[in-house]
Amino acid sequence: MKRKIFILHEIYGVNDFIKKQAETYSNASTTVECISLYSENTVFTYEQEQESYKFFINEVGFDAPLKKLSEKLLEARTQYNEVLLIGFSVGATLAWRLSTLPLQGIVCVYGSRIRQYLDIIPTCPTLVILPSREKSFNVHELKEALDTLPAVHTKQYKGQHGFMDYYNSNYCHESYLHAQTDILQFFQIEQNQGGQSNGSK
Repeated sequence: MKRKIFILHEIYGVNDFIKKQAETYSNASTTVECISLYSENTVFTYEQEQESYKFFINEVGFDAPLKKLSEKLLEARTQYNEVLLIGFSVGATLAWRLSTLPLQGIVCVYGSRIRQYLDIIPTCPTLVILPSREKSFNVHELKEALDTLPAVHTKQYKGQHGFMDYYNSNYCHESYLHAQTDILQFFQIEQNQGGQSNGSK
């Protein structure tokens, strides 16, 4: 069986964390591709959080990439038995907006803007991973709303936005391990130790 996984990055671009995630899901039957939403594959540092957020909102946004992303995913569906999508933060919100495509699974990791697109009803299996708290909204209210949707599974872990990223100051090792295991099980992929890291920022 041939499987393709696409990864959508956070506001920072395709950085070392995103590349490590690609290693985690890659195996003999699974090809992983990190999609850069930025021209010239721009990558920001964690210290450039405000700058990178403004860049994403002004240069990319949550609407403009959808058509090209849809075309890319649907083209892959003609070449692979399974096409899966995982997004982190802003990438998770974009992944959520693509959850009506005929894919085999989508994972949205702390996509806080999903709360603005609750009119979307996913038709493919969708796993939404949430932190225990966010600065700008009530995570529990979002979880309750998502739990009413038939194709959606939610998981909530201790920590803040960015808890899976071992280079991020919000990294939480215990929550990372649980979330990573749940994603691999959702995608039905055996654990690849190459993607693990015990380091922190």
